[in-house]
Amino acid sequence: QVQLVESGGGLVQAGGSLRLSCAASGSIVIIDAMGWYRQAPGKQRELVAAFTSGGNTNYADSVKGRFTISRDNAKNTVYLQMNGLKPEDTAVYYCNAAIRTSWYAKALDTWGQGTLVTVSS
Repeated sequence: QVQLVESGGGLVQAGGSLRLSCAASGSIVIIDAMGWYRQAPGKQRELVAAFTSGGNTNYADSVKGRFTISRDNAKNTVYLQMNGLKPEDTAVYYCNAAIRTSWYAKALDTWGQGTLVTVSS
């Protein structure tokens, strides 16, 4: 059993900053990939930023230069530093991870419960 717990969402004015955190817990052997998605009202869930299984980082074009993803492997935690926030960044932000509970098991695609980010104009 594995779990992702997000924190750090809230209400901020345009131009402001927020830092999201996502901690993975449970019977974790290795995390293959980990990152952030978001879903705005009436829109599909989209990738924001993520570490891939190959160790690279991917960012949505809309957040490049404003958002930075980082991680603490010892804590199984990933962070999303969001600067220069815009009203269009308003969404529920979800943490996602591909987690293996044993070296031979297939990675489990795991989602957090989501944290709401609201950017006022």
